[in-house]
Amino acid sequence: MNETITKKRTVLARRILYPLLDFIKAESFSGILLMFITLIALAWANSPWAQTYIDTWLTPFTIALGDYGLTKASLLWINDGLMAIFFFVVGLEIKRETMVGELASLKSAAFPVTAALGGMLVPAGIFAVMNYNGAGLDGWGIPMATDIAFALGIMTLLGNRVPISLKLFLIAYAIVDDIGAVLVIALFYTAEVNFLSMWIAFLIFGVLLVLSAFRVRNIWIYVLLGVVMWVAFLKSGIHATVAGILLAITIPGRTKITKDEFYSSTDEVLSELDASGVVSGNAPSQVSDVEIYQGAVHTIEKNCEEALSPMHRLEHGLHPWVAYAIMPIFALANAGIFIDADLVGGLSGSLPIGIILGLVLGKPLGILLFAWIASATGIAAKPRTFSWMQLIGAGLLGGVGFTMSIFIANLAFAGSPLLPLSKLAILCASLLAGIVAYFILRYASTKSKEELVS
Repeated sequence: MNETITKKRTVLARRILYPLLDFIKAESFSGILLMFITLIALAWANSPWAQTYIDTWLTPFTIALGDYGLTKASLLWINDGLMAIFFFVVGLEIKRETMVGELASLKSAAFPVTAALGGMLVPAGIFAVMNYNGAGLDGWGIPMATDIAFALGIMTLLGNRVPISLKLFLIAYAIVDDIGAVLVIALFYTAEVNFLSMWIAFLIFGVLLVLSAFRVRNIWIYVLLGVVMWVAFLKSGIHATVAGILLAITIPGRTKITKDEFYSSTDEVLSELDASGVVSGNAPSQVSDVEIYQGAVHTIEKNCEEALSPMHRLEHGLHPWVAYAIMPIFALANAGIFIDADLVGGLSGSLPIGIILGLVLGKPLGILLFAWIASATGIAAKPRTFSWMQLIGAGLLGGVGFTMSIFIANLAFAGSPLLPLSKLAILCASLLAGIVAYFILRYASTKSKEELVS
């Protein structure tokens, strides 16, 4: 009986922990890569070849089918197109977390969700107070965001000093942050709406929901309809990246066969293969043996495909592309700002100060305050595996806004001279929050070990 329970727990741990560790490794390396790409973008934009930087991202690019086509600057294809894929993967991560991760139950989700709400409301409030009736008020959503890749990249520098539970907490509240950012983008950063295109987009979304309800598992059907929905949102005036999140919602998250069915079918195939004597330590040589062997392999391959949900297969397949290609390209195209004395002098204005205070002070303050209230009132309990000091460090990592903050800044100040100023403030705030978080987590981890020893 105990052995059966142990095996079930081991299987459950593998199903949840192994994908999570892969996710952490990919995001961690992606964060470190983003740091180098950001430096390259800044160096390029401030070099003698600065004009080539501008020209590269303003170069028009056209995708056409017959008489119909879309022509946009390369920068817009990145921000509207590639980032839709980014948000699609974010949506898959959100769905996975709500099904089997830290957000799967009310008990486990309560603490990071409450902390994340504080990490969004307090920074937005600080920014709004600093920019009340000012030209920069539209940027109130900028300090709400968290860049999970950068945050995990900084955590990676600390090695095993950071407990896995703290990384889980960071991932959970960052995903809730992403949900908040998507809602903010959809509700508050849409200027004019073409209702015909909008209703077409939602009609396609409805069709996708019906397909999901009927357990249609062909990924390409979802992809093709998702592209049409993306175009409809693009024409509607609602930011096209919303299509990525909505498409992710419709991707089936359940497997076609159960775990027991997978074990039973695969064991049966292997037993028959072993009994046939086809495989005896060497690869089969005769034609008939090869056919039997390949048939068995094909059956096992089919079992593996049916044991993985379309959601899992898409997330697993697309995540490296997002982590190692899309996010670095976005950083290269958007982080390159020309820094001169006037821009640096502008950092004393209410807009950059609001961004910096919101990210560096508002994020950890909001996360700590709401987490403490939740713990004190019994709404949620802080995990015992990390200290309040470590939680402050994780909250400061939430102040590393970078990708999401720059994305919202692009929406808030498109074509405005406030855009480069807001980007510089985001870079400064992210750098400051990351450095302070690193030393706080390093100190807190050392102190925790000393307390355990004593």
